[in-house]
Amino acid sequence: MPATIDPSQRCPCGTGDSYGECCARFHSGGAAPTAEALMRSRYSAYALLDRDPAPLARYLHRTWDAAERPPLAGLMEPGPEWGRLTIVGTTAGGPFDDAGTVEFVAQFRDGSGARHRMHEVSRFRREGGRWLYVTGDVSGDGD
Repeated sequence: MPATIDPSQRCPCGTGDSYGECCARFHSGGAAPTAEALMRSRYSAYALLDRDPAPLARYLHRTWDAAERPPLAGLMEPGPEWGRLTIVGTTAGGPFDDAGTVEFVAQFRDGSGARHRMHEVSRFRREGGRWLYVTGDVSGDGD
């Protein structure tokens, strides 16, 4: 678990569990069992990135499909302040599937403090027993 993140704080992914009981295990190397769990853990990594950028950026990088993955350095740049995640729905992406989608809405504030929302349908695939983010279709007032 990244050292500068309090494991007792509520996890940003919206499950209601503490970070230590939720996404920290994936950020520390555990495999997410479903596409939704991976999506939630990636959201948490973005939400917590300012607290421990290097390990969380590496997590985002290694959970991104190699064909679509951006450079690691770009993932460590400051981003918006993520506020709330709402899962709209999932298609497949379970423990016995090889692909799936997760539709979500994420609310955030940009550098000026203005509020935005991003709606995405993310695509995932499983390789070697691990889920990977492939790409997503994004819409909203923050795109």
